[in-house]
Amino acid sequence: MISRVVYTSTLVVTLLILGASSSPIITENKGAGFGYMGNHGPREWGKLSPEYSECAKGKLQSPLNILKNQVVRSKVFKPLIRNYVPVNATLLNNQFNVGIKYEGDAGSMEVNGKNYSLKQMHWHSPSEHRLNGVRYPVELHLVHQAEDHSLSVIAILFNYSTPDPLLLKIKEKMKELSKEVFAGDEEAHVPLGTLDLKLLKKNTRKYYRYVGSLTTPPCYENVTWTVLGKVRSISHEQVAAIKAPLKSDCKNNARPCQPLNGRTVELYEDLGPH
Repeated sequence: MISRVVYTSTLVVTLLILGASSSPIITENKGAGFGYMGNHGPREWGKLSPEYSECAKGKLQSPLNILKNQVVRSKVFKPLIRNYVPVNATLLNNQFNVGIKYEGDAGSMEVNGKNYSLKQMHWHSPSEHRLNGVRYPVELHLVHQAEDHSLSVIAILFNYSTPDPLLLKIKEKMKELSKEVFAGDEEAHVPLGTLDLKLLKKNTRKYYRYVGSLTTPPCYENVTWTVLGKVRSISHEQVAAIKAPLKSDCKNNARPCQPLNGRTVELYEDLGPH
């Protein structure tokens, strides 16, 4: 069953969590609506609203093109620890991306000794981050927030191959979401029931980490990014399902790569036996 929420602003933005870019609470953005084409596209975001000024002026913006020969191998990073638990979840479409938000304690991850609670996840297609210039068909963002409200996002890249198990699990719900045709400022919710997040906890032997920003307005900075080195698989049909519910100017909802501006991208890699 789909429920609708109607907003008075031109577009709903999850401040600090939706879009790798979002917040634990989906809130109403009083600024201008944005898109991915033309006068509302990424090049123009900083001009659309004073709230979006960081999109144009920020020096720690995301995403990045990660060049493997320029990363620095970390001597202190540890394996990525994620402790996710089954929890009620809701599939949603805010017109600029499709995501899942969690209703309660979905577990956490640890970054540099600090715990970040999983709040939401969403898809971008094509990918926002690139590895050695390669753009992948899809990128999944797992958005976490600490008690001090700081954000940490895991980015998972996908290439065309066999279907993704998580999207297979919610296939019928995705179809339900895509049947809704929106008029005006709306967000569609499709209850998923209890979602087991073990599909997101595959072993991680390699990841890249840097400090960046949200990838949608308001583009707030000081977000800790962890881009997994292992590229996962997804089918053409699943990519089409991710795009189907979105507005026409948001079906390709990837922000271009941003300047590095002297930042260091660090690498963790487990070189032990597999």
